[in-house]
Amino acid sequence: MRNPWTRTGNYKTSYAQDTTIFATYSEQASLVVFLIGMLVLPRFLSRGDMQILDLILIYALAVLGLNIITGYAGLINIGHAAFLGVGAYTAALVAPYLPFWLVLPVAGLVAAVAGAVVGIPALRIKHLYLAIATLAFQLIFEWAVGHSPALEQGGAMAMPRVVFLGYKVGFKNHHYFWYYVTFVVLVIMAFGFRNLLRTRFGRSLVAVRDNDRAADAMGMDPGRTKVFAFALGAFYAGVAGALYAYWSRAVVIEDYSLMISIKFLAMAIVGGLGTLVGSFFGPAFLELLDINMETFSYWIKEIYNPPGVDVGSAIRPLAFGLAIVLFLIFEPRGLANWWRLLRSYFRNWPFKY
Repeated sequence: MRNPWTRTGNYKTSYAQDTTIFATYSEQASLVVFLIGMLVLPRFLSRGDMQILDLILIYALAVLGLNIITGYAGLINIGHAAFLGVGAYTAALVAPYLPFWLVLPVAGLVAAVAGAVVGIPALRIKHLYLAIATLAFQLIFEWAVGHSPALEQGGAMAMPRVVFLGYKVGFKNHHYFWYYVTFVVLVIMAFGFRNLLRTRFGRSLVAVRDNDRAADAMGMDPGRTKVFAFALGAFYAGVAGALYAYWSRAVVIEDYSLMISIKFLAMAIVGGLGTLVGSFFGPAFLELLDINMETFSYWIKEIYNPPGVDVGSAIRPLAFGLAIVLFLIFEPRGLANWWRLLRSYFRNWPFKY
């Protein structure tokens, strides 16, 4: 007999039951508890902690978009930060004239158009050649912004203060306000990400990733699917870029450079490519690692700092690269696999198998 609170067997009798998001009531209850916990979490954190948490949520939204392109569709993207930049600069241009809740989708749509244009080469090329095409977009973006007087040639473009329900967001509540805005946007778009595989388009993404010729033989359009993947992934990145612009109070080209694109790829790999929870674990792990390595580097400088050699400054990039290499060697499925094993253990407990 089926227990609606725990998985006591496979009682699925239809395709809808097989593709349901929540298999048991306990999964729904745990999600509700988690969301409530996230809503009350700011009451226990300082302003500095909120700054870190905001950044993790914004990066998680960007990694969700990268996971659609690279994780689901299998298309290597080395220019993801440029999509964020398109969204951020769009937000900087339209923010003085539109409310912030309208700026976010506008920035996402402009980035989606850029993503569709970048995805056009995917109609004819793939693998390393497509990666080079996305790298070219990243470099073209940086060059175009750096030579555009309308975009301050890559210099700082100030973002206006937000007025919400007649209340102007000031210095003290800045990070708290954008935490709730980012959290709501992230929950909505994460549900969209989770439901993507339940749609025909989502299944086409996976089919094209596994074998585009077989997908073509089954009646799918691999070229159009790849372009849609770039457009949808860029939409996520554009919204994240607009949120980052509001959060940082300015738009500068250094925040959307090639190094940031590589950082997003690392977050997706460490978290687990093509997984929802991995899109949260990856940014959280690497951001917290970076902060702790910064503190550790200060400690190293105090106890060992030979003249002419800055040992402390090498700690952060060393830890970043080492984490990527170790995950690729020992856990290529990322932290999401550890989460899967942990859930499986408690689901079967106290039984061993």
